[in-house]
Amino acid sequence: MQTNWRIGSLWGIPLFLNPSWFFILVFITILNALNFYQTFEPAIAWVAGFLMALLLFGSVILHELGHSLVALSQGIKVNSITLFLFGGVASIDRESKTPGDAFQVAIAGPAVSLTLWLLFSLVTQTLPEAGWLRAIAFNIARINLVLALFNLIPGLPLDGGQVLKAAVWKLTGDRFQGVRWAAKTGKILGGLAIAFGLSLILLTGQIGAIWITLIGGFIFRNARAYDRLTTLQETLMQMQASEAMTREFRVIDANLTLRAFADEYVLSDTQSPYYASSDGRYRGLVAIEDLHFIERSEWEHRTLQSIVRSLLEIPTVEEKTPLAAVIVRLEDEHLNRITVLSPAGSVAGVIDKGDLVRALASKLGLPISEAEVKQVKAEGSYPLGLQLVEIAKSIKD
Repeated sequence: MQTNWRIGSLWGIPLFLNPSWFFILVFITILNALNFYQTFEPAIAWVAGFLMALLLFGSVILHELGHSLVALSQGIKVNSITLFLFGGVASIDRESKTPGDAFQVAIAGPAVSLTLWLLFSLVTQTLPEAGWLRAIAFNIARINLVLALFNLIPGLPLDGGQVLKAAVWKLTGDRFQGVRWAAKTGKILGGLAIAFGLSLILLTGQIGAIWITLIGGFIFRNARAYDRLTTLQETLMQMQASEAMTREFRVIDANLTLRAFADEYVLSDTQSPYYASSDGRYRGLVAIEDLHFIERSEWEHRTLQSIVRSLLEIPTVEEKTPLAAVIVRLEDEHLNRITVLSPAGSVAGVIDKGDLVRALASKLGLPISEAEVKQVKAEGSYPLGLQLVEIAKSIKD
């Protein structure tokens, strides 16, 4: 498992380096140094190559910072900016609330790169023609132009894909449609880049074309991840509590004494939740832990009615509540399970994290076994890689 290293922060945003960044730093330094060898002395060529690599990644940081600052202005938390093999990525807590806001966040990065292109182009004009500093400024200007134009390609995960998503969202009124269109375009472009890169390698022997293949693979994988994420988001919004709840609870007589309840139920089964009822009405939840606060001598004559927790006092959701809201409620209130109420206000079922995972696995065809569901129920944590809390919060907000 790779660990990113934190190297500081910008405007309160943590800045991280992925280990793969060091490989690309060395590669770009060598590549640029070899180019400068044709014109300058070896020592200057190596210094210039290293400066070029640092300025390139500085440009990438500013590009990502452009996205981040616009997101912050919209009240969106930015978790981090990370530099890695293929550049940089800003981790944003949630998506923008409107297509217009989403467009502003998406276009901010290319806008910064175009601004840097303009600034370095102007700097180039002020430096001596034969100097190595001019060569650096000229190349960094060109790289920022390429960075801006490349990122404007209309396919996720590139900025152009985010722009396309915002446009389709605006036209259709459906954010999910926007993501699907942009993800589909990203997969097509990524697939074409993979095929083109491999063709160049096989037909011309240009090993350098492997970068086209790698970038194509990166785009394809991330576009597919966006597509899957959107499917999960849609499912969490469309599925209701009634589709995940179970009847794994017991209804007992509210007039039962605490002693009878303990002897008949608690000693044999402490897993199922208990709801007390009388006269055909649910009186509330019986919490087994409440028995510990009552003297044993009182168990013979006190009834469940005296300790029941009213349905108005316990955490509940309605049958039609989206699963996203159920997930957030379980997480925010640190609940093991939550009670589902029918339209008439009676107990319709209960939901825990295992029930949620089972329902989603069934709906989406996820390879999650019943044994894994039982493990989720026992441990109270979702399977690794299934970031339900983060996804649910991003769409609920």
